[in-house]
Amino acid sequence: MFSILFFVRTIKLQPDYYIFASMNRKLTILFLFVISLQSLSAQIGGRYTYQFLNLVSSPRQAALGGKYVTGYNMDPTSALLNPATINLDMHNQLAVNYVNYIADVNYGSVAYARAFGEKKRMFHIGVTYINYGKFNGFDEFGNETASFGAGEVAISFGYAQQIKASRFHVGAGVKVISSKLEEYTSLGGAVDIGVIYHYPEEKLDAGLTIRNLGTQFTTYAGTREQLPLAIDLGVAKTLTGVPIRWNVTLENLQIWDVAFSNPARDVTDLEGNVEEDDPSFINNALRHVVLGVEFFPESGFNVRVGYNFRRSEELRIVDQRSFAGLSGGFSLKMGKFRFAYSYARYNAAASSSTFGLNINLQ
Repeated sequence: MFSILFFVRTIKLQPDYYIFASMNRKLTILFLFVISLQSLSAQIGGRYTYQFLNLVSSPRQAALGGKYVTGYNMDPTSALLNPATINLDMHNQLAVNYVNYIADVNYGSVAYARAFGEKKRMFHIGVTYINYGKFNGFDEFGNETASFGAGEVAISFGYAQQIKASRFHVGAGVKVISSKLEEYTSLGGAVDIGVIYHYPEEKLDAGLTIRNLGTQFTTYAGTREQLPLAIDLGVAKTLTGVPIRWNVTLENLQIWDVAFSNPARDVTDLEGNVEEDDPSFINNALRHVVLGVEFFPESGFNVRVGYNFRRSEELRIVDQRSFAGLSGGFSLKMGKFRFAYSYARYNAAASSSTFGLNINLQ
């Protein structure tokens, strides 16, 4: 579930194409957000603001295909995707994650959880940020102006508890979102809701999350935009007697049609007849599926691999093997520290690395 963010820098455009500047302004900004899998696609991307909210939050999530809503473990980053995963094992755990993304874009997250009171109420706080780098500014006549930056950040607060006499846990998180693109700013808020079925005896978890239910409090330039709502459902289980944990996630359940016709894949026969690319029902259904496997999930060292069908379909190059959709990584525990790394492949020209460090502060 990762997004590909294309920036067109130092480009001269006619005033009709200004996105964030009016005709009499001296600065032209063009951000082209082409969103693929985790947050982007021609069907579900490019329509919403604050798209960074759907970026991968940790190396584990990245290695397992980009979506992992059943992470009932010690990693407080899991709660950024599903607040119902907040649990007592996360008490006094700190996670710091960093992603070396496309071009000069980088982003990361910090998460911490703690239990309070005699009843051990668990609370969670998280910060997610993205830095889009520096841009060269030009006025409408092509004269160079001052350079500028762009970035966004979200601060979240979460809480979860177990439903009495059941294996179900429910949780919710509240996010305050701030965005600054050159001199244009926006402030928003959102709520995440999650539920997880945790069956430790069978080492089985099933989770459902609804994220980014919210609105903009202030807009960039008077136009109110929708937030990137996401509904994900996942199941994970550790095999009996075998140190392997598999998981299947169904992402973007808020919209069925995530496939689209790609003109680059049209086929022209010898007579000049064009057969347009037309994804099938099965192809569209598979684009909702994310697969992941962990080897030695409960040991000090484990290996993770994942496959994201939508990323593979949208970013693969016809007649060329690019391994788009594949991801992998590992984690290593050393005392109170656990280091994790993941690598995700988009195509022959683009990939990303995610680094994470979990610290036990107890």
